[in-house]
Amino acid sequence: MTKTVLITGANRGIGLELVKRYLQEDEWHVIGTCRHPENAVELKQLVDSSSNRLTILPLEVTDSASVLQLKNSLSDKMIDVLINNAGIFNDRGSSIGSFEFDKWAESFDVNVLGPMRVTEALRDNLDHANTAKIVTISSQLGALSRRAVSNYAYCSSKAALNKAMSTLANELEDTNMIVAMFHPGWVQTDMGGSDAEITPAQSADGIFSTTEKLTKADSGKFLKWNGEIHPW
Repeated sequence: MTKTVLITGANRGIGLELVKRYLQEDEWHVIGTCRHPENAVELKQLVDSSSNRLTILPLEVTDSASVLQLKNSLSDKMIDVLINNAGIFNDRGSSIGSFEFDKWAESFDVNVLGPMRVTEALRDNLDHANTAKIVTISSQLGALSRRAVSNYAYCSSKAALNKAMSTLANELEDTNMIVAMFHPGWVQTDMGGSDAEITPAQSADGIFSTTEKLTKADSGKFLKWNGEIHPW
């Protein structure tokens, strides 16, 4: 039986690796979204080798009209797994005295409101699945238990994202939907840097495997890429 996963921010980094990982499994159809599909060279290269199991759609998660366009293009298509991966880290090294509040607002718009916009818009599509999974890529920097001294916008946006998604898990407690947040690891991407601990492929493989094992008892949990519980 064919299953469908929709991955936002699928043109690079962890998102692109998640597309590759799901395409390794014949039963999965992948919908990869990004802001500018025409420029997503690596993502487009996967189409020819995917046996028509990869669809690329435009999506700007901060634009309600773009999210509505995505919803309309999917119509009543069932989505088994939604992976909210699109995100930004735009205030690296920020500290008091040098706050750029426009960047702070942008960070919240992309990292918090974006996943919530997409999830709300695709609620009916997810509801068609027997057990739908809403997976959101967060960060250990959003954990209140972790000491932070900088990166205010990014850290606080990921903390807000975790709270929003855990609240959603509570609201959907009596439904067929599972909501989980992931720290993807310190990953060798544009965001994580070349000195990071794991490769995008390792992170994606762990997220894929852990997502496959999620049960309703996991809804609302903050997990590491390898399936371990991450302290809040």
